[in-house]
Amino acid sequence: MNNKKVRIGCASAFYGDSQISARQLVDLGEIDYLVFDYLAEVTMAILSRAKAKNENYGYAADFVTVAMKDVLVDCAKKGIKVLANAGGVNVPSCIDALEKLCQELGLNLKIAGVYGDDLSTSVTTFDKAQMTELQSNEPLPENLSSINAYLGAKPIADALQAGADIIVTGRVVDSALMLAPLIYEFNWQQNEYDKLSQGSLVGHVLECGAQCTGGNFTDWHLVPDFSTMSYPIAEVSANGNFVVSIPPDTGGMVTIATVAEQIVYEIADPANYLLPDVFCNWSNVTLKQLGDNQVEVTGATGRAPSNHYKVCATYVDGYRLMGSFYIAGLRAADKARTNLNAWVKRTERYFAEHSLEGYRQVSIEIVGAEDTYGPHKKEYDLREVMAKYGVHHSQPKALTFASAELAYLATSAAPGMSAFGVTRTKHQPLMRVHSTLINKNSVPINVQLGSDIIINQCYLTPDESSDHPCVKFTDKQTVLTNAEPQTNWQTVTLEQLAYARSGDKGDNANIGVIARKSEFVGIIHHQLTAKAVAQYFAHTIKGDVTRFEIPGFNAFNFFMTKALGGGGTGSIQIDPQGKTLAQMLLSIPIKIPKELLEQ
Repeated sequence: MNNKKVRIGCASAFYGDSQISARQLVDLGEIDYLVFDYLAEVTMAILSRAKAKNENYGYAADFVTVAMKDVLVDCAKKGIKVLANAGGVNVPSCIDALEKLCQELGLNLKIAGVYGDDLSTSVTTFDKAQMTELQSNEPLPENLSSINAYLGAKPIADALQAGADIIVTGRVVDSALMLAPLIYEFNWQQNEYDKLSQGSLVGHVLECGAQCTGGNFTDWHLVPDFSTMSYPIAEVSANGNFVVSIPPDTGGMVTIATVAEQIVYEIADPANYLLPDVFCNWSNVTLKQLGDNQVEVTGATGRAPSNHYKVCATYVDGYRLMGSFYIAGLRAADKARTNLNAWVKRTERYFAEHSLEGYRQVSIEIVGAEDTYGPHKKEYDLREVMAKYGVHHSQPKALTFASAELAYLATSAAPGMSAFGVTRTKHQPLMRVHSTLINKNSVPINVQLGSDIIINQCYLTPDESSDHPCVKFTDKQTVLTNAEPQTNWQTVTLEQLAYARSGDKGDNANIGVIARKSEFVGIIHHQLTAKAVAQYFAHTIKGDVTRFEIPGFNAFNFFMTKALGGGGTGSIQIDPQGKTLAQMLLSIPIKIPKELLEQ
């Protein structure tokens, strides 16, 4: 029996996360691997623009100048290997920067890079007719800002096999950063799908840093100390089972609920979570509290993946102007709307007079007046609000004029405005995302060690790969429903019965809902249907809502299409990434027997 354990700590959930989290894990975590997750669709677009301005840019510079500069000497002393997708769209430049840092620090470390995900130089050779958008079926746009395949874990594992101490990658699926060391350490084979699924779940739980240790947790008031927030550690066994924990004497917490919330984060069908190394079924995952801040995760299964990579392309679709101002006084929300509506009408009149088209989209949301809640908002006599505006136009000169003209409101409209006008808001490109697929045999991957490329090959799936790139596998679960609500039932909010977490994938969003007690599952199943959620968000969701069941830990996942006004850099809404949706849904009324609630 293999009793070996591997300890992985994650110090970053996004580009811009804490500058001191790595120190916590290195000093207190007793870890073997330190992982940083930086890349998102929005980040890739930002890094692509940076590289276009300077060919030496395009990677997460803070990874080198802040994180590694702080802890790399101690990582070398303790034998901690470092993995990060900090290479962005320029892995070779990131390697160069790390090698210069090692020289500064007097370290002799092997630095490797994994890339080949950037398809921008080869896109002209592809059959674009086969690269239609996965949901809309629209053709691949002509003028792309970036186009990247989501690579898997195997080339990262090969870099470890070659002796690398630090590995930086371009666009890989986030979980691959944690799966790779497990493949390497335990010699998992390409067809050991249950282990690969468990390893991918390790990555999914850790990839968002403190989101599994109390960050963004529904019961935030129970988290001991956000100022010393804990970053997560997974101790993984050879069979893939793992225990989530935190460094000692830090401020977060690990419970079944905190881990469950992260598992439901940003997934669609939990029985069909599609990754390049394995197609995962997490619907029967079980969670067990072993002790204080220790949760064991077991039960993931997997099957052969397809021979395709997911591809994310971004392109400019006009420009957006977004900003806000403060306004106070009686009827503050009405004043804010009056002022912004006047500005929109005034600027569009100017556009018409100067042969410019009108705005393509306008979004006015009054923060404090619960505009994002739509028909569910509560009416208050508000005396102060923040007025947020977002407009979308094809021509930047129109938005340059609109930004300057906003200042006229200060002395020519309803009173009480403040906190604007010192500097003019600048327009930004409005980036759209095009998600598609590409065959793995069209994507050669480079593994670079130092200045040498030691591997250049396509990483293909074993012969038992799925015939269709998006093949579905359904492990149908049935949850017993309770009877129709009766007269002795009382109405409560969903928050009293469940935890919830929401996130985004492009213009789609998901809300995971986990019952606080198994006795509540039937109640939630019966009343919180896909139709009920669709009706609750009818004011903002333009697509469909699908409910998936996760009986392993009494959860449901609601997947919503066309939910974010374009999502990420393509939206002018106040919440383009769906981070608030779960918090809103927790206010939905649910009926429950009084005796069950009292228990």
